[in-house]
Parts: sequence; C-alpha cells; structure tokens
Amino acid sequence: MTNIKVIAFDADDTLWVNEPYFREAEEKFCALLEDYLPLHSVANELFKTEIRNLPLYGYGIKGFMLSMIETILEVTEGTASLEMISKAIQYGKEQLNKPIELLDGIELVLETLKGDYRLVVATKGDLLDQERKLQKSGLEKYFHHIEIMSDKQEKDYLKLLKHLDCKPENFLMIGNSLKSDVLPVLQIGGHAVHVPFHTTWAHEEIENNVEHENFTPVQTISDILPLLK
Repeated sequence: MTNIKVIAFDADDTLWVNEPYFREAEEKFCALLEDYLPLHSVANELFKTEIRNLPLYGYGIKGFMLSMIETILEVTEGTASLEMISKAIQYGKEQLNKPIELLDGIELVLETLKGDYRLVVATKGDLLDQERKLQKSGLEKYFHHIEIMSDKQEKDYLKLLKHLDCKPENFLMIGNSLKSDVLPVLQIGGHAVHVPFHTTWAHEEIENNVEHENFTPVQTISDILPLLK
C-alpha cells in the first residue's frame, strides 16, 4: 500500500455502531406481529419488503420504517390497527435518536492517519441521518470529504474517485461489508481492507471468500496502522 493517497472509511459499523440497533428494532417489530405469524416468518417478510423497496427508498432508517408499515399491512391483510402503525413509526424514531457509539480505536486511527493521507467518509444511507450521525460523532474534523452514496457499486466509486481526482491505485477503502466496501473497489483497481463487525445485515453478506492482491483482511480497525505507517 505504498502508493495510497486517499483512505475512505465506511461509516455504519466501521466508525460507529449501527446494525445492532436495526436488529433491536426488528425484534420489537416481529413481536408486534406474533399473533399473525411466527417471529422468524415476520422477519423474513420484512426482509423481503426491504429488498423490494431498496430501488425506491434506498438505504437507511426511513426506508426501514416504510417497509415496516408495508409489512404490517401485508401480514394483517389490511386489518392492522392504527396503534400498530404508530408503533412501527415509534421504533424508527427511536433508532433515529440513538446515541452515537464509536467503535474501539477509531479515533486514534483517524488522528494517526490524518496528517499523511486525505481521509474520506464513503457511506450509504439517508443523507440527513448520516449527516446527523457524523456531526454527533465528533469525527467530522478528521475528514477531507464526506460522500453519502445512494449505493456502492463500481460506478459509484468511480464517480467518487473522479471528484477526488484520485486514481484507483492510490485509493484505499476500509469497511465491514465485503459486498459494498471491498468487491467493487477491487474491481476498479483500488485497494480494500475488511474490518469485520459481529453483526451484518443479510443483504451485505456474500458466500465466497475474497482473494485479491489488493485485499487485506484485519481483525480490528487498529490493525491497519502497521500497514500504512
């Protein structure tokens, strides 16, 4: 990684905790509909609705809220009470108001790398929500640029690199998702580091192992420092 000039960090579950809050909301939601379906069946229905709605709503809590409401209407065949709809909205708002819990070591890593590299946030999600989380995190001062992306495909990374005037071989992406943070970056000739998080959304999971000369798996975010310093 001797030619790296720009280092991009995913946000959710790389800088701060995110997915466990979704799991917590999902458990409450499944319990809300347990009179209609077993809990695992409700979870499956919600997941199918989320995936179906991704092209319309994108990633984030607001899309999750709308998918919860739609799932309620489908599972109850339109007989749901307004109280159930209200509960789903409540679960979403609780997520939006969660405190920002930074992952261990992240601030030390950013502080150490800031002077030697251009640091960037490259994350998916709702614009307003991600901006709010970044501001509340106290990490905004470390970053040269913030990119909140509708998706993380090859074309999205190429657009980001063009904006940053950075060649793929000078770009490193760090994140917890092999599907979003690693594979597309490797495919355009960039470098990628995978930092696993204990909970990953099913949509972000892949079955195959990643083998590539520009790919480096680590156990913790702090493990990247010996690779770069």
